[in-house]
Amino acid sequence: MPLNLSIKNVPDDLAQLLRERAARNHRSLQRELLALLEQAVATRSTEVAPGIRRPTLSIEEAVARARLLFPDGTPSSVDFIRQLRDQRTGAA
Repeated sequence: MPLNLSIKNVPDDLAQLLRERAARNHRSLQRELLALLEQAVATRSTEVAPGIRRPTLSIEEAVARARLLFPDGTPSSVDFIRQLRDQRTGAA
């Protein structure tokens, strides 16, 4: 059964930002608020076994972790693929 929620004393500047966001997303203010709530409570993890969840990463978080692990970058995949191809074909 749907539930009605109410938020009181929302500052004018925040309310205006929410209205602008809703307009950018072509939504009513009500639908924008519902979308924000859905996004806020969405599970940010995947279940790897019953009751055991592994956190998921955003692309930005994955890039940040990769930069920590490989501060100088990684070798070009082109060279690796070329080496594998040459091994298969017997090229020098």
